Amino acid sequence: KKSDLERAELQKKKTGVFTGAYAVNPVFEEGDSRRRIPIWVADYVLMSYGTGAIMCVPGGDARDLEFAETMGLPVIEIEGKDGCMIHSEWLNGKTIEEAKTAMCSWLKDQGFGEEKVTYRLRDWLFSRQRYWGEPFPLLHGPDGETILVAEADLPVSLPELDDFSPSADGAPPLARAKEWVQVMDDSGKVWTRETNSMPQWAGSCWYYLRFLDPNNADSAWDHDAEKYWMPVDLYVGGAEHAVLHLLYARFWHKVLFDCGLVSTREPFQKLVNQGMVQSFAFKNTNGVLIPVEEVEEKDGAFFQKSDGMEVERIVAKMSKSLRNVVNPDEVIAEFGADTMRLYEAFMGPVTASAPWNPRDLPGAHRFLQRAWRLVEEGLVPEENPSVERALHGCIKKTTADLEVMGNNTALAAMMEFVNVATKEKSGLTLSQAERFALLLNPFAPHLAEEIWRLAGHDASCAWEPWPTFDESLLVVDTLELPVQINGKVRARIQVSSSADAKTLEDAAMAEVASMLDGKTLRKAIVVPGRLINLVVE
Repeated sequence: KKSDLERAELQKKKTGVFTGAYAVNPVFEEGDSRRRIPIWVADYVLMSYGTGAIMCVPGGDARDLEFAETMGLPVIEIEGKDGCMIHSEWLNGKTIEEAKTAMCSWLKDQGFGEEKVTYRLRDWLFSRQRYWGEPFPLLHGPDGETILVAEADLPVSLPELDDFSPSADGAPPLARAKEWVQVMDDSGKVWTRETNSMPQWAGSCWYYLRFLDPNNADSAWDHDAEKYWMPVDLYVGGAEHAVLHLLYARFWHKVLFDCGLVSTREPFQKLVNQGMVQSFAFKNTNGVLIPVEEVEEKDGAFFQKSDGMEVERIVAKMSKSLRNVVNPDEVIAEFGADTMRLYEAFMGPVTASAPWNPRDLPGAHRFLQRAWRLVEEGLVPEENPSVERALHGCIKKTTADLEVMGNNTALAAMMEFVNVATKEKSGLTLSQAERFALLLNPFAPHLAEEIWRLAGHDASCAWEPWPTFDESLLVVDTLELPVQINGKVRARIQVSSSADAKTLEDAAMAEVASMLDGKTLRKAIVVPGRLINLVVE
């Protein structure tokens, strides 16, 4: 008799009743005590989850564990510290996903069952009783009939209102616009507009289709344009989009497909959930958050400027509530937009969250300065073979990394090239400067355009084809070196055997950037040909 709210996560105490009955687990042989599974009626199982019996696994589910501990039921751990199965006989050592696949295959082979995908969908609350949003293009007649607004009268725009609150009788705010609500047709019949509205994101469910043909005044999009451009190659969004915009857009698109208005079943071919830019936040001993600008660092510790009290530094999502938002305008004013873009790209893999650390901004700025000096000092008539080989290697690495959104490692390759070119002290030819500008353009477009103009071009380099590389010129003498963090191997990188210490350090930092969240680099120990050890705290 409890409501879903009473059964939900907020409920602290788990209750239930043993039925006295047992289910048979066919995985175990006759006579094995584990074959009999006791059947309980439990209040924490939600009706919205599904119907029928649910297998509870207290060794792998927090709510099942709470219930088992409350009722004194046995708990068998099924996952080891390495994330692999334990206490599971022939599944031991497999990852959870491997174990699922193996168990499903076994059940199918034994005739006990087969794989099935089930879906849980909640009602989509689409209608709103508020002013903001898109009006429904519907008219209601006096006899209860409903028709669409004539195409010539589209789009239906919101009327101007002084009062946006609901009416006393509960009618939506749009009902206040009496002249707007009443519509008379050519025959003198009076119709009433729909006063509920669509959510303001209704249009964003299909905006990508309008982008295909944005100036079309006759239809939402031209059929040929849709067939040429769709589906969208890449969808980049935060993880929260997976249950919001992405879900809605796919649902909307499938309806349009069923109506014959689009040519593809799915709107997007590939999904990438980008990581979150985090930031340092500070709180005092009472747990009160202190604004970042009111904190200063002394000898590795952090103190509130006003009273000198020590505060704790934490890494958290950037938000106004945590008072740790970084204004990009301030960064751009000090370092420029290119440094801002470059630093963000170099923070780590695009899918990993990473903390914003302003100490690293000067490093990105120095790289751009070194790149500019290569061409500012004058272009040379003859190429240095070592620099040319390094450039071809940079083109290959950058091209491959951009295909998989490996922005940080692509930048590491460009840093390696700049290091080689600077060390050679031979300068760049016109062709080398042009190709390097094209590589740099996605990351630092302003500097890339300056280099392009210095090379004698008037038009933007954005219209130029991507540079190509010659496999025969690539440096094939490479090494695989371990990357350590505080003495423990965390990754391995492929580098040129001739790479200098700075290049090795940059490559190592790029490879393990996501593992350094919230940590400060104190020293980089580079042993050429052997290892890179990053000392952090």
